[in-house]
Amino acid sequence: MKILVSDPISDQGVEILKKEFDVDILTGLKPDELIAKIGDYEGLIVRSETQVTKDVINAGKKLKIIGRAGVGVDNINVNAATERGIIVVNAPEGNTISAAEHTIAMMMAMSRNIPQANASLKSKKWDRKKFMGVEVRGKILGVVGLGRIGAEVAKRAQGMEMKILAYDPFISPERANELGVELTTVIDIVKRADYITVHTPLTKETKDLIGNKEFEIMKKGVRIINCARGGIINEEALANAIKDGIVGGAAIDVFVTEPPFESPLIELDRVIMTPHLGASTEEAQINVAISVAEQIVNSLKGLPVKNAINMPYIKPDAMQVLEPYFPLAEKIGKLCMHLIGSNYEKVEVSYCGEIAEHNVSPLSLAVLKGLLEPVLGPAVNYVNAPTIAKERKIKVIESKSKTIQGYSSQIEVKLTKKKEEKIVSGTIVGREQRIIQIDEYRLDVVPSKYMIVARHLDHPNIIGPCCVILGKNNINIAGMQVGRIEIGGEAIMVLNIDSEVDKKILDEIKAVNGIIDAKLVVL
Repeated sequence: MKILVSDPISDQGVEILKKEFDVDILTGLKPDELIAKIGDYEGLIVRSETQVTKDVINAGKKLKIIGRAGVGVDNINVNAATERGIIVVNAPEGNTISAAEHTIAMMMAMSRNIPQANASLKSKKWDRKKFMGVEVRGKILGVVGLGRIGAEVAKRAQGMEMKILAYDPFISPERANELGVELTTVIDIVKRADYITVHTPLTKETKDLIGNKEFEIMKKGVRIINCARGGIINEEALANAIKDGIVGGAAIDVFVTEPPFESPLIELDRVIMTPHLGASTEEAQINVAISVAEQIVNSLKGLPVKNAINMPYIKPDAMQVLEPYFPLAEKIGKLCMHLIGSNYEKVEVSYCGEIAEHNVSPLSLAVLKGLLEPVLGPAVNYVNAPTIAKERKIKVIESKSKTIQGYSSQIEVKLTKKKEEKIVSGTIVGREQRIIQIDEYRLDVVPSKYMIVARHLDHPNIIGPCCVILGKNNINIAGMQVGRIEIGGEAIMVLNIDSEVDKKILDEIKAVNGIIDAKLVVL
């Protein structure tokens, strides 16, 4: 078998591959050159430079696996690979320590004005007063995102006697106690912290997580660090907060546009900037190369791989039965997440009927992926979802019953958050996905990308005004289902809509007399 390495990786990774396969290292290939050559190879290794497009994947007639020596896979068309049955793997753990250490280094360099003092001295100036710094001991560090990197940052900051506030929608109080941090909200961190560092993926929910409104309520002199993803902290808002004297300094490694030559931050003396160096250590590059090489060796030998981005292997006979349930399971997970919110402690996935006769564990992975992905982003996959849940002390329980309960097969997910529970059930009718229950209410909803789920009193003149609000805002309603238990009691309404609604429209619906609550669901 032959492996193509199209971006530079560490020699240690290459040596692992060479012990098993023929390896060609051809870096800097143009797209048409890669398409012309890829047909000879069973495996492809890239970093961030090579764009593995659908055309490349289709030309790779022998391709069985694509490895990314790094964390993201945004330069790989994962959907096209999945359609071809090609496994995509990455190395999400290899740069954890490097990224955490870079965060601490940036915080210290900012606190003591080291880059500015170095530049001044090298220009033959001796200006000690100008570069007066601050100690971090005794200061409050706010950590937004307490995954692997965030947890390592918190651990190192505690060694410097800092107090740690942390926000993560999936961290349980038990896990927070283990880490020795105070679990709180983003707004509380923004108000109380002396330093704020972000360690979340860039998703729709985290884009501009810290912007003008957040800067307005921060302590004067707060210091900001971003070694995660550009766009989590709004660059223009940060620049304005520095100019206005709210923010005392910033240390930024990642940017919305890279290189960030047009960023408003680049001209500001109180901003330390590095060119996306979080993973740029010798050790990290060795780690990711070894991790990807080992996974490619295992995969091509028919052994399991630990960081597969796309579907794990399922026997063909079982796949015929389970295949239509994968997207349904993910959507049930996402729907539960939108309805209950974050910080749930237990996930119970139940299977009833014919589906229970098969190994449904992969479907439980799909549920977990659906639960975690809205907040943690596309880095969540079928392989790492259980690990992420375990790290956050989320209990996952799977049960099966061959008893048929109204439908030939049924999936039920129950989330528990303190004393609150949220239940969503679904099934497949023909080849069509259906949501058949939300909490105690029976429904028959075809899930769509955008939905509004509202609890309301079962009284006249409630549903109509909600529809009018959507109509006047040019939001088309594609479907509606209402469920109730008793006349005049509480009921639930699910509206399928063709486009997203903003907070203002949703608040207007919530203000309708008789509406108890309304949530936008994005699947």
